[in-house]
This record gives sequence, structure tokens and C-alpha cells, in this order.
Amino acid sequence: MSPISLDRWRGKVAIVTGASSGIGAAIAEQLVEEGLQVVGLARRVERVEELAKKLKGKKGKLHGVKADISKEEDILNAFKWTSDNLGPVHILVNNAGLTQKTNLTTEGDTEKWRKIFDTNVMGLCIATREAVKIMQAKKIDGHVIHINSTTGHRVPNLPGRNVYPASKHCVTALTETLRHELRHLGLKVKITSVSPGRCATEFGNVTDPKILEQMKKVPRLKPENVANAVLYVLSTPPDVQVPELTIQAMGDEF
Repeated sequence: MSPISLDRWRGKVAIVTGASSGIGAAIAEQLVEEGLQVVGLARRVERVEELAKKLKGKKGKLHGVKADISKEEDILNAFKWTSDNLGPVHILVNNAGLTQKTNLTTEGDTEKWRKIFDTNVMGLCIATREAVKIMQAKKIDGHVIHINSTTGHRVPNLPGRNVYPASKHCVTALTETLRHELRHLGLKVKITSVSPGRCATEFGNVTDPKILEQMKKVPRLKPENVANAVLYVLSTPPDVQVPELTIQAMGDEF
């Protein structure tokens, strides 16, 4: 098998969280083009359904499932729907993530901090647990991919980041912890952290015209660049694992 082939995944089931826009939508689209049955989880499921319409006629198919990754019940229901309707999951891409406008000092908002951790950390852990349970039970040599961030490795000198970098540092640690646990269990399930730098997406919901204008001048990745990185790690042969892949735009200052 060619080391850059996705043949072994064709026809298999992939779950992509946060698939309504940006990186998640780009990953879902490319996996469908490669012939996978892709379940796109999102709160704005209508956007996933719109993308699914555009992808009709491709080798694979996109299925939209409404789910809030900060809610365990939504995650469990999504995995049950997938198993009942499409079969066992082979690939999980934990892409869903959010940040909130607050800080760590005088204006620190407890509920905003909690939302960040519930999505970026707890939701990721719950989805991973459910995927690995299925992979173990069905003897699937699957792949779990966490969409991390360069802020999961170093904290940028920018105000207002609050607990977001900490949540992504958690993802870095969780990736390595899971790698060890999978090895100790004797499972041939791969785990990869993909850490993009700045990317041109809706993430952060920036509305300030001055900030938006500044952002246009900063080198940024395109969502499809990150999706290409995901396809690369999926294309590695069964005996090769990429624990961490960092991708940044040329000229990114961080």
C-alpha cells in the first residue's frame, strides 16, 4: 500500500465534531471526497446539511447530526445514531472548540471559563472515550485526531486569552496520555494532535472592525491546509504514528 493512500479508510465511518464551518467543514468535505461515510456533528446542523447537499455525487457521503459537544448526552446520542445507522466509527476528529471573551483577572467570568473547558477538554474526552470503546469492541485499528493549536504548546503574548491556552495545553497532555493508555491496552488505535497556527475561520467571532482589518494583514492558514494535514496523518501506513503535527502559515509570528 502506498504510504500516501487513504484506500483502507474508503467506505469506513468518520465522525467530525464542529463540522458546521471552518476547519471542521473542510475536513468533513475532504473525507467525503476520499470516499468515507462522514458524520458531521454541530449545533448548527443545518449548515452541515447544506454542505452535504453540495457534496452529493462524491465518493462518500456527509450526514449531519445535531450535537452540542459540551453536553455528554448529545455526544452519546450522536455515537448511538452513527452505530445504528452507519456502523462502527473508524476515525474520530475532535475539532469542536471555542473561546470566550473574558480574562483571568478582574473581569474573569466563571461560566465562560467553564464553557471553554466543557467543550475543548471534557467534550473531547467523552467523544474519545466513546470512539475507543467501539474500536476496542469491534477490533478496529482506528485513528483519533485532536485538532489542537499552537497555543497548546506556547502561550502567545496577547491579552484576553484567559483559559483558552490552558485548555489546549490539556489537549497536548491528553494526546500523549491516550497514546500511552492505548499502548498499554494493546490497541492499535492511533492518536494524533494536529496543531494549527492562525487560521482564517469564524473562530472567536471577532466583530471589531479594527481587529478584523489587522487580522487581514497577518499570515493565516486556510481551513483546507489543516484538512490536508489531517489527510496526511490518516494516510500513514498502519505501523507509523504521527503523535504531533504542527502547521503554520509562512510568516506566522507565533
